[in-house]
Amino acid sequence: MSIAAALFDMLVFPGFLFLGVAGLVFEFIDRKLYARLQNRKGPPWFQPLADFIKLIAKEDMIPEDANPLMFKLMPLVAVTAVITSFLYIPLWSPQALFSFNGDLIVVIYLLTIPTVTFFLAGWFSVSLYSAIGAVRTMTQLFAYEVPLFMAILAPAILANTWSLSEMAAFYSRHPEYAACNMLGFLVSLIALQGKLERVPFDIPEAETEIVGGTFTEYAGRFLAFFRMTVDIETVVGCSLVAAVFIPFGFDSGPALGFLFYLVKTLFVLVLLAIMRTILARLRIEQMVDFCWKYVAPAALLQLLFNLIMSGVLEL
Repeated sequence: MSIAAALFDMLVFPGFLFLGVAGLVFEFIDRKLYARLQNRKGPPWFQPLADFIKLIAKEDMIPEDANPLMFKLMPLVAVTAVITSFLYIPLWSPQALFSFNGDLIVVIYLLTIPTVTFFLAGWFSVSLYSAIGAVRTMTQLFAYEVPLFMAILAPAILANTWSLSEMAAFYSRHPEYAACNMLGFLVSLIALQGKLERVPFDIPEAETEIVGGTFTEYAGRFLAFFRMTVDIETVVGCSLVAAVFIPFGFDSGPALGFLFYLVKTLFVLVLLAIMRTILARLRIEQMVDFCWKYVAPAALLQLLFNLIMSGVLEL
């Protein structure tokens, strides 16, 4: 691959520009569906873009006692990490843009970085509300991250690979094995909802309690980049879940494969929106108890089941 082609892939398609547009589209669909399920009209199609432009046009303000370097750096680190993770996920074919044996671990690691940056951004804002939101963000991380890891790694054990591309190729050849991962699919949806800090796991940014949580002191371009990170992380999270648990349409050619990709990711987004609609916000200790008492054991059960199935297939 030439340098020009690599730069195009990373910056235009399927990189930064595509993810930015897809993030705005996903935000609109999510907000519109959420509103319609609550019998409200919802925003117009251009609202996410208008919100982004409004934030970009506002003045950047840094609290007097905040750490200026960390305050400015965290939004850039967050958006860079989540965009990079997308390059290792197979989209319309079993082969990702960049892939190697072990890229699954790298993607999971990269998707952890935005949450850590949220914590650091709130902590270095030197604000009581931001600090409370930051602590809640990190507390939730330890609740949902382990179940998410186990739920994503279980299909990898059955496919006998740590590469997302090889996993996609394996389940494309053996679609019947995808049915073995349904419990992991449910766990990953719950954990993804927590990672995105959406209802019922939106306690770090509970506007009625702690203003804006981690992002209370952020405005202007810095807040716009954080909002973009969340939107892009939604696209990447849905893409990851779709690639691992809904491995269909990879062998349909580029055009039809891309259509299958859109359908699968939007299906995951719809499930997340429904979950957001029918559930109420949990307290932080309720969220932690729920994840460790129910979600983590379910993920462990999926992991053990796939270990047994892997041994049976080797026989």
